[in-house]
Amino acid sequence: MRAVEVAVDLCREGLVDGMVTAPINKEAIWLGGYRTPGHTEFIAQRVGADQHLMMMVADELRVGLVTGHVPLADVPAGITQKSVLQRLRVIDAGLRADFAVERPRIAVLGLNPHAGDGGVLGREEIDHILPAIKGALDEGILAFGPFPSDGFFATGEYKHYDGVLAMYHDQGLAPFKALTFEGGVNCTIGLPIVRTSPDHGTAYAIAGQNKARPGSMRAALFLAARIARRRKQKDESGLDVA
Repeated sequence: MRAVEVAVDLCREGLVDGMVTAPINKEAIWLGGYRTPGHTEFIAQRVGADQHLMMMVADELRVGLVTGHVPLADVPAGITQKSVLQRLRVIDAGLRADFAVERPRIAVLGLNPHAGDGGVLGREEIDHILPAIKGALDEGILAFGPFPSDGFFATGEYKHYDGVLAMYHDQGLAPFKALTFEGGVNCTIGLPIVRTSPDHGTAYAIAGQNKARPGSMRAALFLAARIARRRKQKDESGLDVA
């Protein structure tokens, strides 16, 4: 984690253009005395970014999360009109700034099975998610949904949107990794610095066996370079850069 601290500081000082973090074992960092659920939260705290978003990226599939590294039992309390609307603002701004999407279309997933089935299977969609979508539309953010996540990914509906906002970690990451595991990237948007990482974990089970595949790490390096170049060109020209 000391290396992460140094990398963040180098980015903030402008000595490097961005950082790519390798997989981390969250139990290990807790045993080392760092009380943080992961890289993303640690980096965001160090740079003072209150509104950030974990977004998984692979070509045109981009999946962001309302709640990230939190226990599943705590997820419903984190799904509020305010939290969903805040994440929609972040993902909209990030797609515009770092991915050159002029008018992002964002699909919003429901929390409950079948997106609540009109309140029969839960009211989070009615009480929180739908009002957040309406609030986003009132601000000019093109948000749609909520969609049941199983059918949304199974039928390829995600291909019609520039970004997807999932309610919790496995709802977004399980289908993302099933579709794009070889080349997926975790990109933290809403930070003043560029940060990406591979979409996989430490894979201790295959350590030392020459089985690890470099595709995701390579993709993370390339994406960080593209975002850094885009930001630098935008800063130099004062104009948006496609």
